[in-house]
Formats: sequence, C-alpha cells, structure tokens
Amino acid sequence: MHTSRELTLARLPSGVPIRTTVHAYGEGELVDGDDGPELDAPDDAPVVYAQAAQHGREVNGTAVLRRLHERLVGDGADPVDGDETGHGHGPTAADLAGTLVTVPVADPLTFDHVSYTTPESLDSRQPNMNRCWPGDPEGSLHERMAARLWRFAGAADAVVDLHTGSPSMATHTVYMRGDGACRGLAEAFGTDLLLAEAAGDDADTEWDERGFAGKLRVAATREGIPTITPELAHSKEIVPEAVEAGVAGTLGALRHEGLLAGEPDAWDGVVARNHLGRVIADDSGLFVPEPDLAVGDRVREGERVGEVFDPTTFETLQVARADRDGIAYSVAREATVTAGATLVGVAERIDGE
Repeated sequence: MHTSRELTLARLPSGVPIRTTVHAYGEGELVDGDDGPELDAPDDAPVVYAQAAQHGREVNGTAVLRRLHERLVGDGADPVDGDETGHGHGPTAADLAGTLVTVPVADPLTFDHVSYTTPESLDSRQPNMNRCWPGDPEGSLHERMAARLWRFAGAADAVVDLHTGSPSMATHTVYMRGDGACRGLAEAFGTDLLLAEAAGDDADTEWDERGFAGKLRVAATREGIPTITPELAHSKEIVPEAVEAGVAGTLGALRHEGLLAGEPDAWDGVVARNHLGRVIADDSGLFVPEPDLAVGDRVREGERVGEVFDPTTFETLQVARADRDGIAYSVAREATVTAGATLVGVAERIDGE
C-alpha cells in the first residue's frame, strides 16, 4: 500500500505556505488529521523514516527516494538488485513488514534556492535546518519546519537522513560514536567508509561552534532512535552511481530493521572518527593536490598531500602535509583557496570499535 499527503511546514511572511509531500509505504497509511496528515500504522510493526534534501543542493537523496518509490509501487524491477537491463525484481510495498515513511524534500526553502542554508531574510536565527532539531512549533521558519517533520521522525524506530557530499568527498555514512544500534544501521547501509562522530563532552570544539547538537541524527539518537546520515557523492547533480548506492543502502537499512526479509549484505569496510583531522591552508593562493591522491586513500602523518602557491609570483607558499595517520575522506578540487580553508580532510581510523 502507498499513500501520500501534502504537508504544510510553515508560512512565508506573505502567507504563502511552505509545502512538501510525505509518502508512506507498507502496512501503515497517511490519514488526514486535525492538524495535517498523520501516520496510522500498526503498533507492533516497525517504522523507518527516510528524508532527503535538508540542504537544497543535495539532490541525490531525492533521486534515491524516487527510485525507491518506483520500485515499491511498481513490480519491483530495478537494476540495483537485478541485471544491467533492469529485469531483476526486488521488493514492493506489499512485501514490507512495517511502514516506510519518506519525505523527498525536507527543506523547500533551500531546495528552491539550490543552497545549503536559507537566505538570512527568511531565517536569520537558524539558516541551517540541520541545526535546530527537534524544532520548535513556535520558533523560526526552520524550527517550525523541523518540528512538523519531527512528528514523523520522532515516532519512527529508525531514521535515514540522506545527504550529499561533493565530488571531492568520499561516499560515507556518519553515525554516533559509541552507539551500537546506530553502528549496526550504518553497517547495513553498506558504504565502505563509516565515520563515527563523537558528541557532547567527547567532541572537539567544532561540535559547539557549529551547533551540531541540533542535527536530526543527534536529536533522534538521543531519543533512542537509531539514526544515520549517509553522505552520497556530488551536490547539484544527479549521479547514477550515487543513486544506486543510496537505493541499495536504504534497502539494506530496511532489512536490518525487519521491514524486508533477509539480512543486509555483510559489511567489511573502514571506521574512522569524523571532524578531527584537517589540513588547513596557511595562506591564500592556488592549491594543487598530489596527482595520485584520491578520496578514500590512506595517508600517513607528515605525508605530502599537495602545495599552495602564489599565482602572481609562482612562489610555493605551503607544502601541505597530513596532520595524522588516517583516511583522506575529502580533497579540495577547486584550486582557488583562502587562508584557513580545508585542503584535505583526514579521518582518523578507529580499530576495534
């Protein structure tokens, strides 16, 4: 079974509503309530909530949910589980032992602006929607939007918050460090690289400086809801490989949560710590990474990863070197850099966690 409903998240100053669409697949259905759509689902069956495009330029997650929709409401044909011609058959909504709730565009404000944050004129207090969960029904626009979506996310048994990195970032999945349920969900999603993000007192200074306590993943995990943030490669463009990874990963998550029969594929990747190592530009100029350095490569402390040079005098301003052993999960590909910019992100590998 599939149902969908239009959901009003908030209103603009002119009175124009900010709307999105919620979908439900499987045993539960969306019904009209006194204050908008509500989920009517069996109490004894699991619910998984998946959303995309919290940041409007991150569109591959939306394409993932479209592909899942086509599979679940159709005959299950999809090249992800079948052959290259698309003649394989996977699960449909009738196969779900529970309910999948999806929101393909979580933040219409940034989506329409193809942006990461909303214009200051619309929300100067919380321009980044992923910093204000679980929201506030009487707060700023983003706080109200988050609160409206939290009615679905906060009632789920697991959450998949689909995001998109950049061409210079390795595809990975972030989860709360030390949380076994989140780790299991991340493994089920199946990216080769998992980033364990420390929280609260265990985190670095960036945690407070950038308001990470207000991320959907953090808010949901603290409510006992296993939550992951897959970062699929590339922003602003739909990349077939990223979409396929997202579809396969979400199906793995559904198997892990018992909505689909069978077990997710066995995981055999690398776990590293998120938000720790960064090779920073000492000065502004042009950055040239080492020609054989690729995202996902292992690097050693002190290893040369590129150089920054003065474009007018050709002087080498900095020989950039890794600040620790780890995984190069991002490498700047836009050559023009300013002082303080991240040239290479290095995730410190964690063994035995």
